Parts: sequence; structure tokens; C-alpha cells
Amino acid sequence: MDTIVGSLDTCKPENGDVIRPNGPVQSAPRSVISDSSSATLGRHLAHRLVEIGVNDVFSVPGDFNLTLLDHLIAEPGLNLIGCCNELNAGYAADGYARSRGVGACVVTFTVGGLSVINAIAGAYGENLPLICIIGGPNSNDYGTNRILHHTIGLSDFRQELTCFEAVTCYQAVVNNLEDAHEQIDKAVSMALSESKPVYISISCNLAATPHPTFRSDPVPFSLSTKSSNKMSLEAAVEATVEFLNKAVKPVLVGGPKMRMAKASKALVELADASGYPLAVMPSAKGLVPEDHPHFIGTYWGAVSSPFCAEIVESADAYLFAGPIFNDYASVGYSLLIKKEKAIIIHPDRVTVANGPTFGCVLMSDFMTELAKRVKRNETAYENYHRIFLTQGKPLKSQPKEPLRVNTMFQHVQTMLSSETAVIAETGDSWFNCQKLKLPRGCGYEFQMQYGSIGWSVGATLGYAQAQPEKRVLAFIGDGSFQVTAQEVSTMIRNEQKSIIFLVNNGGYTIEVEIHDGPYNVIKNWNYTGFVDAIHNGKGTCWTTKVTCEEELVEAITIASEAKKDCLCFIEVILHKDDTSKELLEWGSRVSAANSRPPNHD
Repeated sequence: MDTIVGSLDTCKPENGDVIRPNGPVQSAPRSVISDSSSATLGRHLAHRLVEIGVNDVFSVPGDFNLTLLDHLIAEPGLNLIGCCNELNAGYAADGYARSRGVGACVVTFTVGGLSVINAIAGAYGENLPLICIIGGPNSNDYGTNRILHHTIGLSDFRQELTCFEAVTCYQAVVNNLEDAHEQIDKAVSMALSESKPVYISISCNLAATPHPTFRSDPVPFSLSTKSSNKMSLEAAVEATVEFLNKAVKPVLVGGPKMRMAKASKALVELADASGYPLAVMPSAKGLVPEDHPHFIGTYWGAVSSPFCAEIVESADAYLFAGPIFNDYASVGYSLLIKKEKAIIIHPDRVTVANGPTFGCVLMSDFMTELAKRVKRNETAYENYHRIFLTQGKPLKSQPKEPLRVNTMFQHVQTMLSSETAVIAETGDSWFNCQKLKLPRGCGYEFQMQYGSIGWSVGATLGYAQAQPEKRVLAFIGDGSFQVTAQEVSTMIRNEQKSIIFLVNNGGYTIEVEIHDGPYNVIKNWNYTGFVDAIHNGKGTCWTTKVTCEEELVEAITIASEAKKDCLCFIEVILHKDDTSKELLEWGSRVSAANSRPPNHD
């Protein structure tokens, strides 16, 4: 299906609304432009960002993007967030996209682009629409064999573009005005329709240049609505209904690609109609309400929620909506799942029982139709209800006893509400946060596919900026924090009120459980002192260090009450061997998968 974006003959909504691909129709702020010469390339790009729901752009200035930044700043409704480095700007755009549906960052040519690219790769792996904007060389320098600064010293300027081709779904190099409008709109539409990052390079001398296609009041941005092939949809539903209605104890499992397919609501409707138990894969936590009457927790093989794996793996039919079966999600490829029992729903196709695949079928359409026709069957949920036992609580701590991780998260649970969001860094926080019971409306994010340590610091900045009404609770290991720590500065500068729990257990604990060695031990920092130095008396920030349960309870109380309107940094001291039991099991299985000997043909 062709997508027509921003064409001049597109019908403009009568009320001046714009069509938001990632949300309801909303009115976008309009610029007051006094003359047509202000309808520049930079302002056109700014218009487009605001129209799709981006109100904050994360940036690091460089000489190739300075004029572009001037024009972005001039756009009503667009706020520029200066970051400490490009990698963190990319992570912030990632966190923003998780909350708003799309994010954007702006850096300079090559030296900035090759710094941000790790974050862009992560967004690609996590299926996030992210617009990476590069301030590029002067348009007159293309094809001249000149050597420019900020490059690797070659006259060919393609090195950066070549790198981005592998981690973006579309690349636009804007070095002339004639097709700039088309290139920018194509890039934006691709990011939204494919739910992947795109790359836009804009020559530094073009951002301030007007052109007839850059109208002062541009045509509202819109995307053609995708739809399923009716015959293929009907065939897929018919085959699935026949398969499921024969099953004795079928189950539903939600996966991470439900986000890009915007199908979470449809899965819940299917669970309501079918009566099947509803589980999620770990990277789909937060995509369905955990207070659903048939929700049974996280399916993660040997480290699943209690009694969840037993129900899923003993089922005679399982429907997976948007799964990703990588080595981490499958606990070293150890899931006891059989393809002949599985219905796999991808964003645009359905495979039934390792047999036929039905293409041109959208996930949401498929589950909506399936919910109308599937026979209700509560057998598997009744089995779960029979075998379920309430889990025990941590041992009671003695006065001033060193804090244990399970005691810590028992208290964290009490902090969660519809006004909070949880961000879990790569490490043991994955497993501890996975066990939290999320109230309806509580956000939850972690980066499971890419798993880049340090991601959560920038992502916390971006998520909090996107949803200032929510208080973000970030759980970050000491090793991960050292990678991207300086972005706490940007949080303070922008008056954010997140609570960062710095889990200090002396190193890379998740890697210790996979394969131990001296390289997993890191230099201990005075973390609260570090944040105090960044604070430097400007802005609102409170720090504390806790070593026992009593101190943790006091810190949580202060952060939730007296310091509820400022950034709070709580360093939690834990023993280096104090980990979740799930990490111990998961680490041993992933280690076994990594250690497989070469195949000998």
C-alpha cells in the first residue's frame, strides 16, 4: 500500500487538527510566521516533529547542526533538551519513544553520528520509531573531494551513512532543496509505519533556507491506515478457531511486538472472550493490565512467575502474540514449547501450528475477529487456580541487619501506582522488577533485545520528559550507571522528579552469573557524592545512602513525601552475592548456551 505523506492536495481537516499516527487526533500548535521567507527547511522539519507528537528533541550541539537547532528552537511546542553526550541523547529519545510512540534526537556529522549509533541500534532491535537527525556538511562540499573535519579524513562522506544503513529502515541525505520536503516526509512516515529508527542528514547551509514547498502552515501530516486482506484474514481466523476449539487447555501469551502492532487492547479482548489464561513474555511486561482476572504472570521458561511456566508448557495449544524468541527470552533456548502446538501472530501475518502462514493479516484485526468466534474455555485457568500458592515473604530483618535485595523490592512494591513508571536496567534489576505487581496504569520498560548497559539513565531522562505527570522509578546497577552517569545532570537541569535506586553490589553481577572473572569487579565510586557534585547547588536534588531496611524505609518515605517534587538518588548497598534466584538459574542456562562447542560436520 502506498503511503502519501504531506502532499499538497491532501484534504485538510476542517478544524485544523492533525492526524497523529500514534494517538488520537489532536490540535498541533501553529507557528506565527510573518513572511514566507521564514518557511524554511528547519522549520518544516520542526512542524513535522510537533505534528507527530514530538514536543522534546534531545540534542548535542556541533558546528554542523547549530543553525538547524536555531530553527527547531523557534517552533512553538518544541523543546530542545541539551544532553551531555550523543549516546545519552539517543537513549533519551529511546525512552521518549516508549512513552510517546516516537522520539527524536539531533547530533552533528560523523563524530556525533557514530557516537549516537549504539542507541539507534538499540531502538532498531526494540522496534521503536526514532528520528535521528544529523547536521551534515555544506551542500557545496558534496562531490568536491574535499576533506572535512569531524570525519575520518576521506573525501567520501558516506562513512556515517553506510553505518546507519544497518540500523535504520530509511536514510535521507538532504543536500538540496528540491526534494527535501519529500525526503523528510518519507523518512518520518517510514519511522512510524515500520516502527523503526530513520536517519535524516541535513546540510548545514540548508536549514535556514526557504523554499516554496515549506509552507508557513504546512498540510497536516497523515498516514494511510493499513488494513488486512479480507480473504487471508478470514482463512487465518477459520484455521485458528478450528485448532483452538479442539484444544483442552489453551493459553495466551503476549509478546513485545504487540507494542509496534498496537494490539495490546485486542489481546485483552481475546482473553475476555476466550477465558484462557493470559501471560506475557518478559519484554512485554506492562503491555497488558496485570489486574486482569485471568492474568497469570510472566512466561520466561525456568525463571517464570510461579506456576506460570507449568500452565503454559503443559498446554495443548498456545497463542503467542508478537513474540521474540531470542536466547535471553528463551533462557538459553530452553523453553519447552512445541511448534506444532503454537499459533504465532506476527504484526502482519499468522502461522498456525507449524503449518500454513497467512500473510497480509494485521495482529489487531486477527485477534479482534478471533475473539468473536473462539469457544470459551477456562480449563487452563482453572488448573492454574488449583495449583497456585501464595508466595512467602522475605525473612524478617534484624535491627540494622545489612539490606537484602528481596527485602528492598518488597518495599518498592508499595511505591507503585498509576502515577509511576518502572525502568529496569540490564542486570539483576531485570529479574527483581519483573516480579513487581504493576497497578493499572503503571508504566514498565526495559531493554531486553539489545541489553546495552547504561541505557536506563538516558531512557529515564526521556521517559520522564515525555510523561512529567508520572514519577519514574529507575533501578540501575553500579556498573551500568558508570557508563552513562553524567545524564543525571540533564535530569536536574530540566527539573525532573524521578527516583533513581542505585544498586551498589560491587560490579557486573549479571555477568558474574554467566561467567565470572576479575573483569567483572569495578572501582567503587562515592555515588551520592558524585550526584551532589553534579547538582552543585543548582536545581532540586536529594541524595542518600542506605545499608539496612530501616534506612531504606526512611529514604522511601522522604522521597515520596518531603522530596516528592525533586530528583531523588538513593544508593542501596547490597552484598555482591545477593541476587535473585532467577538470575542464578538464568545465568547458568545462558552460560551453557554460550559455551556450546563448535559443530563438527
